[in-house]
Amino acid sequence: MKIDPSTPADTALSKLPNFDPRAVPVIGIDTHLPAAAPASLTPDALRGRFSQPPAWEPEVWSERKFAEREPTLASVLIPIVMRERPTVILTERTTHLSTHSGQVAFPGGKRDETDTDAAHTALREAHEEIGLEHRFAEVIGLMPTYTTGTRFIITPVVALVRPEHTLKLNEYEVADAFEVPLDFLMNPAHHHRHALEWGGARREWFSMPYMDGSAERFVWGATAGMLRNLYRFLVA
Repeated sequence: MKIDPSTPADTALSKLPNFDPRAVPVIGIDTHLPAAAPASLTPDALRGRFSQPPAWEPEVWSERKFAEREPTLASVLIPIVMRERPTVILTERTTHLSTHSGQVAFPGGKRDETDTDAAHTALREAHEEIGLEHRFAEVIGLMPTYTTGTRFIITPVVALVRPEHTLKLNEYEVADAFEVPLDFLMNPAHHHRHALEWGGARREWFSMPYMDGSAERFVWGATAGMLRNLYRFLVA
């Protein structure tokens, strides 16, 4: 698919002009791949997987560059809430932010000079953005870095979150926070493939649309890519 620059679009999910990722056709859904087994998604199984990781390779680790800027180190938290049916906390970013505005994202951000490591960055940002207190989060491991087209080199930090946590959103950065069942995200039948031509290059990405009641939560781009890598890690 090629983008017609004369076509108007709802840009709430992207800063690119005339581009709405929800309007890009689905070119494939990976229904042929197995879902992660429920037994592999329990807290003990997740701890064990990260303590003794298998041999594996991330499926997606870098997007085509579309911003002329120096690379920036960043971290996100993948917060898995230890409910009877585990869930993942995701956020919807406010629309006025300069990067990734309006998108569904993990809590996270740029590394500060005072941060000691990637986990420190992720936990600090999660506390600043959604009020998640460190005492409720148990970091169990890191995923390989993911480099966005805007040149953020992101380290995903996976943590188990106790269900009794409470959230307090930073209204400047976060419009909403919600939970998606982990088994939904770890099922390739919900992984949609998209592709288009932009700026003379073919760009490809995943989306994982989730119906939260009557509202669609459109998980796509870097967030969906990191979730896809988590899936590959858990079934390797």
